[in-house]
Amino acid sequence: MSVNRRDFLATSALSAAAVSCGSDILVRALNPEVAFAADVAGKKAYGSGYFGQWIEDEFGLPAFRYTCDQVNDPKAKTEVNLGILSSTEHIHQVGNDRIVAVASNYGHVRVRQDEGAPKFLNDYAPERGQFAGGFGYLTDGKSLCSTLFPGNATSFDRTFGIGYFRKKLRAENYGIDQVIFAPFGDDPVLISQVTISNNASAPASLRWIEYWGCQLYQLSFRSFMESFAGKNMHELRRDFGARFEHKFRKTGDGSGLIETKEFLGRDPAEDQQFKGMVAYLEKGGPNPFLTAPDKNAPKQAEFDDLNPPATFLLSLDASADGMTTNAKDFFGTGGTSNPAGAQHSLDSDLAKTGPESALLLDRRFDLKPAESRTLTFLYGYLPSGFDVDSLATKYRNSSHSALKDSSAKWKSKGLRFSAESEPWVAREVTWNHYYLRSGLTYDTFFHQHILSQASIYQYVMGFQGAARDPLQHALPFLFSDPDLMREALRYTLKEVRADGSIPYGIVGHGMPMPTTSDNSSDMPLWLLWTASEYILATRDTNFLNSEIVPVYGSQSRESVRGLLSRCYRHLNEDVHTGEHGLMRMLQDDWNDALVNAWVTAPDMKEVVEKGESVLNSAMAAYVFDYYARMLIFAGDDGHLASQIRVKAEDHRKAVQDQWTGKWFKRAWLGEKLGWLGEKGLWIEPQPWTLISKAADEEKTPLLLKSIDQELRQVSQIGAVQLSTSPDQMQRGVWHSDPGTQVNGGIWPSLNQTLIWALAQLDGTMAWDEWKKNSFARHAEVYPEIWYGTWSGPDVLNGASSKHPGETTGGKPFGWTDFPVLNMHSHACPLYALSKLIGLEFTESGVSLSPKLPLPSFRFDSPLLGFIKSDRGYEGWYNPSVSNTYSVRLAPPAEEVKRLQRVEVNGNKVHARIVDNSIEIRGLGGGGSPVRWSALHG
Repeated sequence: MSVNRRDFLATSALSAAAVSCGSDILVRALNPEVAFAADVAGKKAYGSGYFGQWIEDEFGLPAFRYTCDQVNDPKAKTEVNLGILSSTEHIHQVGNDRIVAVASNYGHVRVRQDEGAPKFLNDYAPERGQFAGGFGYLTDGKSLCSTLFPGNATSFDRTFGIGYFRKKLRAENYGIDQVIFAPFGDDPVLISQVTISNNASAPASLRWIEYWGCQLYQLSFRSFMESFAGKNMHELRRDFGARFEHKFRKTGDGSGLIETKEFLGRDPAEDQQFKGMVAYLEKGGPNPFLTAPDKNAPKQAEFDDLNPPATFLLSLDASADGMTTNAKDFFGTGGTSNPAGAQHSLDSDLAKTGPESALLLDRRFDLKPAESRTLTFLYGYLPSGFDVDSLATKYRNSSHSALKDSSAKWKSKGLRFSAESEPWVAREVTWNHYYLRSGLTYDTFFHQHILSQASIYQYVMGFQGAARDPLQHALPFLFSDPDLMREALRYTLKEVRADGSIPYGIVGHGMPMPTTSDNSSDMPLWLLWTASEYILATRDTNFLNSEIVPVYGSQSRESVRGLLSRCYRHLNEDVHTGEHGLMRMLQDDWNDALVNAWVTAPDMKEVVEKGESVLNSAMAAYVFDYYARMLIFAGDDGHLASQIRVKAEDHRKAVQDQWTGKWFKRAWLGEKLGWLGEKGLWIEPQPWTLISKAADEEKTPLLLKSIDQELRQVSQIGAVQLSTSPDQMQRGVWHSDPGTQVNGGIWPSLNQTLIWALAQLDGTMAWDEWKKNSFARHAEVYPEIWYGTWSGPDVLNGASSKHPGETTGGKPFGWTDFPVLNMHSHACPLYALSKLIGLEFTESGVSLSPKLPLPSFRFDSPLLGFIKSDRGYEGWYNPSVSNTYSVRLAPPAEEVKRLQRVEVNGNKVHARIVDNSIEIRGLGGGGSPVRWSALHG
């Protein structure tokens, strides 16, 4: 069967629904309970937007009840380049520490698996007869319904939950409640639990047919490279997936099927074309983005996975009554709306090996009137260290309570923050922690868990990067799961090259991304900062002395301390400073597109050689000081730390010289092009100038006023990256419209540091900025843009753009092609909370300087807690090592005198007052936190 993807989604859904009515009427017809709930006094939870509403589920966790009829409602449409998502497809992430599932509003589920190389194990390509998985069919021999929207149902309710995707529908005499969830933990499995109810007055003999596809779609950067030669990367990836032959066998107990793959070799014509492209790049063929693959990459590094893992589908609560792998004949001419194979028993054909094969299991059962039965299926894959029998036994024994148990674990984990005056905040924080942690996968090249930025970068372009991003994503885990933060650090430390540089990104299986951005200047700064933050927060000095074997080049075992020192030397000796004393920019700094967007090809060489970054130096002024602080805490004799602090001060002074009178400049592009940031305010360096104290007492209020007027007040959903100014005139090979991308878009990763800087000076402005960057605010301001409600991209368009509140499209790919599941949109608001409470880790403990304009709040995590109430302040600190720690509390000056009752670990103490701060010392850590309170007398 061959149909167009867009037409398939629209026509099959319409024919199955068998309706012809307006979208509002259809929404109510398909979702009567939801429509009723939404109509009660017109109430929706704050931040719900147009496409559904936030609820609390039966486990006491936030969930989003999706109510849109995307088939008929024009508001559901997004302009996309077809390949991954359709124009009306809205998705939710279901995952644990290893597996990531992409659940569609159409009811199907694609499973991402990263061991070997990132890929979908079960592609959705209806024009090729591949339908992902995670849905099934119920038939009594006369009627047929399915959990693929709209499923011939009279009502079809969809819920995006923490760890699960629920589809609940009614069709004639039957009810179906299918929940697909990833059990909390590190197992590479999903559970599909289907409860079927007989609502008729007569008994029913029923069949349920569970479907999961098995066609690979590798998120291949090699195919992305070939798209620059005019190829369609999605078709290249699907053609490559067809080069794997599938083999199936029944499990020994008859409960299901196991599928393996054998690679048949690349298509000779495609392979020759790619080699020609590489030869062109090796000879210096011009391309502003790509370079030839690294010839010195380890032999085991690959663009694609040529030995993907086995997959399986099991019936857990009873043996399967039938099975087949012949998906082509099962769907037949009726397609997904009315598959031919549902009319008769599955044919037990396990011989199919081609791209239209799949995993299908049949269950037969009888139901009395008003009776229900739950069927449980286990789908997964088998990386090294896992076997199907052990997984089957584990979940067969726990399946009855697995969803409840998993939800309880999610509820007990993570960083939490709540404010009585803003009850929606607790929901958003809990949701962000789930999305962040459920984005974890496992990389078998580095042998570490990793938090890819995901979104367009992983799912469309096919790379894990930039190297700074997983480090930022892992920062919130300092407070709840420091072992995950440590894994992100180890992953990055293994990337460190012999000269101390770090690859821009990773593609496939350990392959350094072949890109011009590999000459980035700032990557080691992020590693120095986050490693120092981890060690100071957790007091885990053993990590500093642990050993790592970097993977690139012939390197020997080296300590973490030694690798950090290598990165520091690289910044000073290889990147070094330019004529203004600022750290050079090389190809780029945080702003990956700055050189390509603002510099023409003839000027590129001079800019790369002589360009300087105010951002790099402003960041270095803080990071170098912080790195020195960590070394002193870890026992350094002080000599190296003193040298590092001298360098920090050098950068601070160089930044101070770039003051324009209202803000700091952005970058020096060489004699010909001069300065960026004299006529326009760029956000990138400004927060770091405040954090690093490069902005002195005279400059700070002027800078704060400029940021507020030029970047904050012009936007309802977070500060824009660049003010409306002549600096928006791009002249390079890369172009973005004013108000979008790095030409004035809104970036969570930038606004995270802005919130941090503001929190040191103006708590009201900082809190306002945090709320502006929330999903809830975006849903209130732009309710008819689906992304930005429960997940989002890494950049949104500013109010001055042609399409404010959206993200950018484009050809042959754009951010709208995959506008959600970007980890910055979840990680940055979480980490920023620690700065909103004024937290800083010191050599001796912690410092807290809260300026939040809230009568009460609660920051809650295993590492650290901080509570403000009408009684005063209290909290705890529980690093990995037991010791006596200092807690320095600096509330607003007028409060200090009122806080007369101070306790540590339940004992009243006499606290020191130093510089309007209350200094408390106590024993704690290693599992027994130091608990303290400073209450009103």
